[in-house]
Amino acid sequence: MAAFVHQAAAAQLRSGTLELDPSKTLIEFHLPGALHTTHGTFKLEHGIIKADPATGEAGGSIIVDAKSGDSGLSSRDNRMKDSVLEVQKYPQITFAPGHVTGQLGTDGQFQAKLQGVLTLHGAGHQIVMEVRGRLVGNSLIAKSHFSVPYVDWGLKDPSILLLTVAKQVDIDIATAGHVVWTRDQARGSNK
Repeated sequence: MAAFVHQAAAAQLRSGTLELDPSKTLIEFHLPGALHTTHGTFKLEHGIIKADPATGEAGGSIIVDAKSGDSGLSSRDNRMKDSVLEVQKYPQITFAPGHVTGQLGTDGQFQAKLQGVLTLHGAGHQIVMEVRGRLVGNSLIAKSHFSVPYVDWGLKDPSILLLTVAKQVDIDIATAGHVVWTRDQARGSNK
């Protein structure tokens, strides 16, 4: 989601910081299973992404409340939280952006790749998110999709007998936020 900042800032010779709006952020998960696909959501606690247009470096953090996982069935949610995510021990899922690349069109549309470390269940894993969206002035809307191979990452497989589920969960994020622009330090602009 920070690639927007990198590309827009590069075009305008400014770096920027994006503050995501939790009330305008939807984090959905989709876990295919033998009988059906489980759909659910998590809530964003807060998210800040910084980007430097000259280097492509990114920073900040996105924090998701692991305890907020909700698939609409309390027994399934309790199992997910207690035995898979172990939310009492690992109450947050975090993402630390490290690098962004992408393109910003003249109409504000952008597509980018955001690389960073996703920390889930206490362990960090490098991921790349494909991000698409629109930047108009200081306002951004964006969508991203990526997959998490949770079993390969050491989390418990919740499959029981014939009720098997995939070993990878798909994540879709739709968000909006506000960008605070910073002048390019190298240029020393007088604006």
